[in-house]
Amino acid sequence: QVQLVESGGGLVQAGGSLKLSCAASRSIYNFNDMGWYRQTPGKQRELVAIIRSGGSTNYADSVKGRFTISKDNAQNTVSLQMNSLKPEDTAVYYCNARIFGVTYWGQGTQVTVSS
Repeated sequence: QVQLVESGGGLVQAGGSLKLSCAASRSIYNFNDMGWYRQTPGKQRELVAIIRSGGSTNYADSVKGRFTISKDNAQNTVSLQMNSLKPEDTAVYYCNARIFGVTYWGQGTQVTVSS
């Protein structure tokens, strides 16, 4: 069992920055991948960014060039640096991890971008 705890959400003006962090309850060294998803009311949860065990990354088109995902195996954390935030980035952001075919989710953190 893995617990994921997100932090760093909040309210920010358009054009501003936030950094989300996700702390895992165990070593992430052999996780298949970790990622960030987001969800707004009435919509499906969507992938924002993913980082694989080897370090390769993928981003949703809507955040490319603005968001950066990274991980720290020593600290068992994965982070999402979000720059040039837009009102449409407003959502609950969830940390996700996959290991041995099992998917884990954090409880989510709210990000609100005001115009």
